[in-house]
Amino acid sequence: MSLPIVYHPDYMAPLRTGHRFPMSKYGYLRAHLVRQGLLPETGGYLAPAPASLSQVAAAQGWDYADRAFRLSLTAAEVCEIGLPQSEAVLRRARLASAGTALAARLALEHGVAVNLAGGSHHAGPGCGAGFCVFNDVAIAARTLLDEGQMSRILVVDCDVHQGDGTAAIFAEEPAVFTLSLHAEKNYPVRKQTSDIDIPLPDGLKDKPYLEVLGEALTPLWDQVRPDIVFYNAGVDPHQADRLGRLSLSDAGLAARDDYVLASARMRGIPVVGVIGGGYGPEPDRIAARHALMVAAAARHAA
Repeated sequence: MSLPIVYHPDYMAPLRTGHRFPMSKYGYLRAHLVRQGLLPETGGYLAPAPASLSQVAAAQGWDYADRAFRLSLTAAEVCEIGLPQSEAVLRRARLASAGTALAARLALEHGVAVNLAGGSHHAGPGCGAGFCVFNDVAIAARTLLDEGQMSRILVVDCDVHQGDGTAAIFAEEPAVFTLSLHAEKNYPVRKQTSDIDIPLPDGLKDKPYLEVLGEALTPLWDQVRPDIVFYNAGVDPHQADRLGRLSLSDAGLAARDDYVLASARMRGIPVVGVIGGGYGPEPDRIAARHALMVAAAARHAA
């Protein structure tokens, strides 16, 4: 079967002109995949229904989830998230979370699947932050664990920012192993503790980055023995990213994505790809970088 792709037009929500979050990149990403032949002109993807309150609450706590669903977060909480509190933004967050859960189910069936959103790893226990309202990977992982579908989950987070929210949510959960490769001096200022954190120096280029990734990931296959891998393929380590501090090229990102996907698939481990961060004034170029992970996933689809 061709690569299962999860997408929804409402992954895009209206933001004010000039907002730092490049919301239009989701639409550009779909357009790139159409041009590459990975999606048809119309349809070709699976659309999720919004995540339920109980799904979000299971990962992030009832109080926060309930107030977020009622659009009753405080001004300080909304400021920490950095996105407006609106029905459209809430729907987008619910859809992206459900999209990652749907992609996980598809990966279990087909070996690999991608969500053309997700990677909202700064949302943590009782809070949102850093353009993340809900933590989609945590919600999907928690759902699968609670359903008894698996006993060990590996999160490989290669976004340029630490996966602090994911680390905090699963700090006391032995069934989930979190690996985060991130720029040491980047957001968030206060880091959480992943199972393995690899803080990277500013300006790191392709070759040393890939060496560090390989050294970190290789022993985890036997150590963790995961039933599924969630891969956050943020493109903000790119040399041109507005909010990144690393210096990966397009070729470096492509090699990174291929390495993670190939390493899992050669061992028969299902992989869920989410797109993570990518920032700058040219959303079409950011989308082209995100498309690298989807293309790699298509090559490794069962």
